[in-house]
Amino acid sequence: SAIPYSRTPPAWLKTTPDQVVDQICKLARKGATPSQIGVVLRDSHGVAQVKIVTGNKILRILKGNGMAVAVRKHLERNRKDKDSKFRMILIESRIHRLSRYYKKVGALPPTWKYESATASTLVA
Repeated sequence: SAIPYSRTPPAWLKTTPDQVVDQICKLARKGATPSQIGVVLRDSHGVAQVKIVTGNKILRILKGNGMAVAVRKHLERNRKDKDSKFRMILIESRIHRLSRYYKKVGALPPTWKYESATASTLVA
């Protein structure tokens, strides 16, 4: 199968974007992953693609509502997830590079240091 070309929500879909966002938040609070949320919305609510209805993807909606999946927590639960560990290393490397730049420019104090423990409180 292929993704439908149409970028507008179908005429028969009576669900509003706000209802879809509420449903996504409700499912995320129950502990569902973004892919599981998409499956539930598709099978139970007739929402083929969240992006077509709301204009945002599921993960962006979760980030906007402060419910994004925390990579470090995920790695504590799933120690063998090598890909997530690699991606987290890339993210932290990007943070270190940016901090070096912002210290040089003067936007960050020279004593500022990235720590993963304090980063989760800053983001949340």
